Amino acid sequence: MKVLFLVQKEQRAILDRLYDGIAAHCQCDLRWLNSAEQRNLKQYFKQQVDVSQYDRILFFLRFKQEIRQVAFIRSVPNLVILEHDAYQNYIPCKYTGKFSAHYRQLPWVRVISSGFMVSERLRAEGFDACFVPKGYDQALLTPQTRERDIELAFVGSTKSVAYSGRKQMLDAIGQVEPLLVTRTNSGQEYGDTLNRIRFFVSADVGMGEYMIKNFEAMACGCVLFTFDQGEAENRALGFADMRTVVLYDSVETLQAKLAQLRREPALAERIAAAGQALVLGEYGFDRIGERIVQAMQPALRPHPPLTVWQRLRLALSI
Repeated sequence: MKVLFLVQKEQRAILDRLYDGIAAHCQCDLRWLNSAEQRNLKQYFKQQVDVSQYDRILFFLRFKQEIRQVAFIRSVPNLVILEHDAYQNYIPCKYTGKFSAHYRQLPWVRVISSGFMVSERLRAEGFDACFVPKGYDQALLTPQTRERDIELAFVGSTKSVAYSGRKQMLDAIGQVEPLLVTRTNSGQEYGDTLNRIRFFVSADVGMGEYMIKNFEAMACGCVLFTFDQGEAENRALGFADMRTVVLYDSVETLQAKLAQLRREPALAERIAAAGQALVLGEYGFDRIGERIVQAMQPALRPHPPLTVWQRLRLALSI
């Protein structure tokens, strides 16, 4: 299968190994689009792309730019959209409902979503949606044999509106426990910091799916305390309470389980080891890339020809 894979050139997350994982399982033409190219996909395709050369065209671009160019995107054949932010469709934020509205204009497109229940909800709305979870960079984030001298911590951003629930929960935990909330540079510094943390507190409150930090912390051997996203999501990922992860739904629940693990360090070690084994086996970007390619392979829904009005609108668009 020959795939044209379009990704964002300017992106804070380091996802190179994910792209490598996809490229390892198909004939992949990977292209990094800058902001100007993402803003004018019609021009980019006209100048740079022969769509007849590809079995699939995979978008992993800024949603903000996609929704502004529906007239052109409707003309792209064999299109698959990889989406890590579609959970925002179902939470109060500036993109509430906008993913559904966008996909309704592209009903033949396959959407690969990183949330199990997000995928289920999209399918219930009639979309060709499938689930491939987030994962972690298996080359960048590796277990180290160093002292875990930070007992309880979160590493990452709390500034986005989508993270408002995260910030509130972390603030509340910090009022009653010695929680370190910090940020690091991506790469080696981040991996080194994760390997110093005994209990990593993830607070994906209100998001409906687990963010990438969960997998990264588990891969580095932390005991993951993670806000419970529900039975279906947990089952899909193998997140078992007090076996591979520690689930909580309130500050009080977190405190009770934290107290237990402080009393029973051997149990904490078993949870960390089981969680790490799960992630190392299933959620490296090499494995996730393979699953994305597998999700692209089944036949897509028929793409109806453009109407005369749609062709005219596309010809006149800038």
